[in-house]
Amino acid sequence: MKTILIVDDEPAARYGSRRALEAKYRVAEAESAEAAREALAREQPDLVLLDVVLPGQDGISFLRWMREQGSETPVLMVSALDTAKTAVEALQIGAADYLVKGFELEELRHRVSNLLKLATLEKENDSLRRRLTTEGQFGQMIGRSPEMRHAFEMADRVAAADSTVLILGESGTGKDLMAQEIHARSPRAGKAYVAVNCAALPETLIESELFGYERGAFTGAAQQKKGKFELASGGTIFLDEIGDMNPVTQAKVLRVLENRTIERLGGTQSIAVDARVISATHRNLGAEIRSGKFREDLFYRLRVVTIELPPLRGHKQDIALLAEAFLQMHGARLGRTARLKREAVAAIEKYDWPGNVRELKNALERSMVLSRGDEIGVDDLPSEVVHGEAISHKRGDGEQDNGIGERDFREAKRKFEVAYLTRQLVEHRWNVSRTAATIGLHRQSLQEKLRELGIRRPGREPLEEE
Repeated sequence: MKTILIVDDEPAARYGSRRALEAKYRVAEAESAEAAREALAREQPDLVLLDVVLPGQDGISFLRWMREQGSETPVLMVSALDTAKTAVEALQIGAADYLVKGFELEELRHRVSNLLKLATLEKENDSLRRRLTTEGQFGQMIGRSPEMRHAFEMADRVAAADSTVLILGESGTGKDLMAQEIHARSPRAGKAYVAVNCAALPETLIESELFGYERGAFTGAAQQKKGKFELASGGTIFLDEIGDMNPVTQAKVLRVLENRTIERLGGTQSIAVDARVISATHRNLGAEIRSGKFREDLFYRLRVVTIELPPLRGHKQDIALLAEAFLQMHGARLGRTARLKREAVAAIEKYDWPGNVRELKNALERSMVLSRGDEIGVDDLPSEVVHGEAISHKRGDGEQDNGIGERDFREAKRKFEVAYLTRQLVEHRWNVSRTAATIGLHRQSLQEKLRELGIRRPGREPLEEE
C-alpha cells in the first residue's frame, strides 16, 4: 500500500484529506515542516501533500529543502491562495502539481492517483535504463565490452549529479552522444541542451557565440544577441573539442565556471547563468598544458569527473554488435534489409578503424547501398577495410603522418606543418636559416613556428643554428 504524508497546520484540513485518501492509501500526518522532516525519514512516503502556509518554515521553503537533500518524492502543493506566482514558484522548485483549497475530494483522489502512477512509471524507466546500462546500452550508444560498460556506468552515475564532466576519446568514438545522454538522464533533462563545436568556430567568432554581444559591440552587430551560455541557462552546455579553444576564450570560460556569470561582448553588466558544463576533446590535454596551449586551472575545473571512451580498436568484440545495429538503422531508412557474410564480419573485426564508430557506421551504409543482394560480402566493403590499411596510415616506415587522413581540419593542418617542416629541416641538415630561405619564410617566423609546433632536432634545441 502506498503511503501519503499530509503536511498541514490545520487539523480540519488534515482530517478531510485523510478521509478522502485512507480507503486506498496509508496516510501519515505532520503539522509543521519540522515534524514533516522526521516523518519523511520515518514513513518513507510515496507522495507528500504539502500546504504552502505553515508555522515556522513555509511549504515552499520546505519543498526547496527536500530537493536540496536529493529527495525525488513527488509533492502535491496545496494553498488557500489562488495566485499564479506561488504556483509557478512551486513548480519551478520541483512540485509535481498544485491544488487550491476548496477543491472537490474526488479531484484530490484523481490528482494523487495520477501522480503516483507517473512516479511508478519513472521508477520503472529508471530501472530499465540502469539495466540496459549494465547490459551494454547507454541511450544511442551500445557496447558490451568491459571498457564500454565501465564508461556507461560512470556516465549513468554522474548524470544525476550536477558535476562538470570531461569526456575524452578519439574523433568518432561517440563523445557527443554520451553528452546528450548524460543530459537526458539528469534533473536538467527538460531544459535546454546547447552544443558548441569549438573546433568548427573561427577564433574571431567563438567568444561572441559563447557569450553573446550587445548592439554596436563590433561592425555588423546590429542587435543584441544572447550567447550559448545564456541560452543553456537552466540546462546543459556541451563544449565539444574544447582542446581547440584559444587561450583568451579559455580564460573567459574559466571565469564562467568560477563565478557563474558572463558578460556579453561590448557590455558591462554581469549576467548570471546556471548551465551544467560537459566538455569533450580528442586531444591529450596534459601534453597541451605542457606546451602552453591549454590552461591548467581550466583543465582541473573541467575534469571534476572524467570519462574516457576507448577507440574502437580497443574493444573489437563490440564491432559485430555495432554492425548489426547500424545495418538495422540503415535498412529502416533505405527500405531494405541486409546482413554481413561471415568473411565480411571477419574483415571488419580485423580492421583497426582509425575513424572509430563513426567510420564503421559510414562504411556499412556505403556497403549496404552498393551491395546487390541481401548479403554484404567482402567485395562490398571499402578497400581500406578489406586490405586492413587505413587511409591515414598509408605511408612508409618512418614517414611522418601528413594529416591527409584526419577529419578535423585543424589537426590535419598541424600534422601537415609538422611533416613538411621536419622534412625540409632534415634536407637542410637542421639549419634554420637555410631552411627559412628555401621555403620563403623569415628566419624569425620559422623559429616561432617551430616553437609553436614543438619541433626540435633530436638531441638539440629546435632553434640551434649550424
